[in-house]
Amino acid sequence: MRAEQALARVSTPSAREILTVSALIRSVRDLLEHRYPLLWVAGEISNFTTAKSGHAYFVLKDEHAQARCVMFRQRHRGLEWLPHDGMQVEAQVLVTLYEPRGDFQLNVETMRRAGRGALFEAFLRLRERLGKEGMFEAQKKRRLPPFPRTIGVVTSREAAALRDVLTTLRRRDPSVVVILFPARVQGEGAAEEIAAALSTAGRRGECDVLLLVRGGGGIEDMWAFNEEIVARAIRACSIPVVTGIGHETDFTIADFAADRRAPTPTAAAEVVSPERAQLLHVISRLAARVGSRARHELEGRMLHVDHLARRLVHPGARLQAQSELLGQLRARLGQALARIVAERRWRIAALLQRSRARLPHLDELSARWVQAIHRVRAAARARVARAAADCTRAAASLAHLDPAAVLERGYSIVHNLDGGIVRDSAALAVGDSVTLRFAKGRARARIAAKD
Repeated sequence: MRAEQALARVSTPSAREILTVSALIRSVRDLLEHRYPLLWVAGEISNFTTAKSGHAYFVLKDEHAQARCVMFRQRHRGLEWLPHDGMQVEAQVLVTLYEPRGDFQLNVETMRRAGRGALFEAFLRLRERLGKEGMFEAQKKRRLPPFPRTIGVVTSREAAALRDVLTTLRRRDPSVVVILFPARVQGEGAAEEIAAALSTAGRRGECDVLLLVRGGGGIEDMWAFNEEIVARAIRACSIPVVTGIGHETDFTIADFAADRRAPTPTAAAEVVSPERAQLLHVISRLAARVGSRARHELEGRMLHVDHLARRLVHPGARLQAQSELLGQLRARLGQALARIVAERRWRIAALLQRSRARLPHLDELSARWVQAIHRVRAAARARVARAAADCTRAAASLAHLDPAAVLERGYSIVHNLDGGIVRDSAALAVGDSVTLRFAKGRARARIAAKD
């Protein structure tokens, strides 16, 4: 009632009533919005801009008039195509006034490109109905094979899109096998042929992935891909389907139903085919990394095994090894001594021969030779004695390290019930049982007191 009263007041103002500017603008706005509910307006877009807030501002005009328009962020983002200057559109608008400036303005709820209104409405209705059925849900999309060996193509034999797809696949992966499932992509009966081709491909099961492609065109040319029979055939197909229909801004029902949409036929071929050169580079790099990691891992394991082997040596084995080493050193020392004596004898014999040739005093040389022999023998005996003394001292040192030798001197080793050695009385409590190890035999004892 208040709105109707306000509208009546504006339409038939009293001569004595004085209104503020804001009250007048607000009343006129209410009158416009009440008089003109949501309606469709056709015109040409001009001065189209998108603000940082996401709102779109433009002018809708014809040859005789123009009106300012605003399309708020959520409505603007809902468009599946990009408006631009010079485009003929049909806009669903709410007629209003912008109060701060008093400007006549159209609030745009949605837009469609002019000339395709009926088809576009049918497209929207089918998309909404199939969407409610869950046909476009992301969790129902099938994953594409990373390395397909056979790729099926559903399109016309004469389509330029087929040549683009074959050229792209030959360039990226020449080894891939391509199977064509021909179908008309335009005109009456095209939707049925596309659905039949998809069904045939799924039934034969020869392909790893299917490409449903065609080149660009108007919405009428691509309408076969907006038919319900095609969408249901895509979802019923047992093979993942990738669409590449029209150009980047073109969307069809088939794109929503497919497991993956590509903006063009060429892009669809690139989506399903890995590039051969890139794969070879990745394989080479991975092989080098695996080889390096294997070598590093092997070296680490070998070092670990060596470390464990050293830690697992028994003390008795160590003593035995040291004894064997001493024996080897003793044998090597004897061999070295014999070799030194033999070398000295040979040198002495050589010197004697030279001396006999040069010196006439053979008796003196013989006496010196005998003395040298005595000195060599004495030095050798002294060296052998020193080596034997070193070996004796080393053996005595090793004997001191033997735990059994310590026990022979009257010591004993205390073990707890777990077999561990007790080194501190704090680790025991009164009443605990322990085992005493002696040089000969063991005994069980109980702790009676602690200091």
